[in-house]
Amino acid sequence: MDVWSGLALGFGNALTLTNMGWALLGCFLGTAIGVLPGIGPALTIALLLPITFKVSATGAFILFCGVFYGAMYGGSTTSILLNTPGESGSIITALEGAKMARNGRAGPALYTAAVGSFVAGTIGTLGISFLGPIVVDLALKLGPAEYFSLMVLCFVTVSAVLGGSALRGLASLGLGLMLGLIGIDLQTGQPRLTFGVIELLDGTDVVLVAVALFAVGETLYLAWRYNNEAATVREVGRLSMSGSDWKRSAGPWFRGALLGFPFGVMPAGGTEMPTMLSYYFERKLVRPQFRREFGTTGAIEGVAGPEAANNAAAAGILVPMLTLGLPTSATAAIMLSAFQSYGIQPGPLLFTAQADLVWTLIASLYIANVMLVVLNLPLVGLWARILKIPQPQLYAGILVFATIGTYGISNSVVDLVILYTLGVIAMFMRRFDFPTAPVVIGMILGPMAEQAMRQALTISQGDWSTFVTRPVSVCILVLALVALVGPRLYGLAARRRALAGQAGSPGAGPPPG
Repeated sequence: MDVWSGLALGFGNALTLTNMGWALLGCFLGTAIGVLPGIGPALTIALLLPITFKVSATGAFILFCGVFYGAMYGGSTTSILLNTPGESGSIITALEGAKMARNGRAGPALYTAAVGSFVAGTIGTLGISFLGPIVVDLALKLGPAEYFSLMVLCFVTVSAVLGGSALRGLASLGLGLMLGLIGIDLQTGQPRLTFGVIELLDGTDVVLVAVALFAVGETLYLAWRYNNEAATVREVGRLSMSGSDWKRSAGPWFRGALLGFPFGVMPAGGTEMPTMLSYYFERKLVRPQFRREFGTTGAIEGVAGPEAANNAAAAGILVPMLTLGLPTSATAAIMLSAFQSYGIQPGPLLFTAQADLVWTLIASLYIANVMLVVLNLPLVGLWARILKIPQPQLYAGILVFATIGTYGISNSVVDLVILYTLGVIAMFMRRFDFPTAPVVIGMILGPMAEQAMRQALTISQGDWSTFVTRPVSVCILVLALVALVGPRLYGLAARRRALAGQAGSPGAGPPPG
């Protein structure tokens, strides 16, 4: 099926009243959640997983994608009005957006963020539509060895590259791999890591782990760090942009979108790097008469560019998840677990085996973008009031929903014990800066990597060199090695250069005796 036929099919399904209702609900929930600091799309989708089992797969994923896109929109509101980024991708938006709000220009900052998110989201969705089938064609030519190498690359980039510490990231990945191995081995039929608990023979439910890590753990951590200080929310003022604001924002919107999307598609992409680069470029490209606004009164280019890069990168994250089954962010990992809970495996065959679902989902992203820009601009006053919800009530509500939803999956007390045990572990992981995304990614991809490795070894009759004799496989493994070792070697070389510079500088002689 070509792209235009797929989009025609998708819009035919997505424009039904039911699916548009799911899209509207997802956009509304996502924007509200994005506004609340510390409550991101991963936590929200994890909470919704247990209570959407009775919903059709198409409706559920339209809802989830609406939440995902909506949270990217809503994060800018918190950054601008509260100077508190709710998501890592909104950190750069806060640099100039909060300064604009402090100087009475919160309205133009929110306006350019909303329109920039719409422009970038549309460009990103176009990228999914046209790039997805190309990636699928390439992926169908890969064998088990190449898939195993791809998963190793994903493990390395998500665990060792994106976090602050490679050791902590790999430790989190190890916990995820261990959770993924619990249950009966599909090859030998032997139980693994069940410790005699009958309920563990079927393995640990991915939904349960996702809710524990991103709902219970995050909520316990936020409650632990709660300081009872009232946040100061800036006034929105007049929500409009002058002609000069439009001219200054147009270029950054398109530059940010074109910069952010490729970063989202890459395994080590994410939203942090493209937003930083966009801010750097806009600061260099701004007209001389507006340059002094950066870092002082707030430059609108510093909001428009990073916010567009953030949303385009978020859209790009869906490409490897849908086409290769590789999640490169926490939210993508939760969505992948949702696919698996419906018995659907994302990957190259998804575009043919589930064509209705995939193209309806892509079409709903276009519709969600329009809904979001319509929702964000008139309702920005409502989003500002949401920031005043007392946090203790919010935390209690999340825990109640998590408990009821998890118990409703299997009516098992053992699941509740696992939920809160993993939740407490996740709380301490957050406290000591251990990333939680590698846990879910390791749990989901671990068994898949094991199967791919075993299939490759079966085909090669036990010859381990198959992973380094196949050209594509060895190239991917070399990329993984470079991603793991490269930043460390570069940092070591930079420190040595700095020490050499200090030793060679004037006055760097021995201390006086």
